[in-house]
Amino acid sequence: MSATNQSRTLLLMRHAKSGYPDGVADHDRPLADRGNREAPLAGEWIRAHAPEVEAVLCSTATRTRQTLAKTGIEAPTEFLDELYDATPGTVLAAINGVGDDVRTLLVVGHEPTTSSLALGLAGPGGDPDAAAEIAAKFPTSAIAVLHTDIRWADLELGGATLVAFHVAR
Repeated sequence: MSATNQSRTLLLMRHAKSGYPDGVADHDRPLADRGNREAPLAGEWIRAHAPEVEAVLCSTATRTRQTLAKTGIEAPTEFLDELYDATPGTVLAAINGVGDDVRTLLVVGHEPTTSSLALGLAGPGGDPDAAAEIAAKFPTSAIAVLHTDIRWADLELGGATLVAFHVAR
């Protein structure tokens, strides 16, 4: 693994609460009223507690796109089909493709992948309470915050420090 002198922040966010309208495919499910209320709160928390987001990777599912839009976070965004119904390894591969110029990256995805990836990336020395909360449940609109000094291309399991976990409510 190559280290750099520059710290990077990875924000792993689960989409906001979605609805279950009849006859709508899972990929196309929209946000529920609660999700429409909570996604802006998640955006406010990110702006108050993390460095400015410089890039976003987002699943193509309707609920993830709507979540990102409702956060009010504006950064160059890649909407990736492979982030829908992804494994943690698929999401990590997408993160590994982010350029070195990006210091703060937001990934908007789904469960159970988001919690598995957050816990998998978390190496020693992180916040044990945050890890316990993530292990118990990664609710909708929740955000795991990880720091690393490793280039995105070289990030692997255990290569980051879990520093916070927040559920926007």
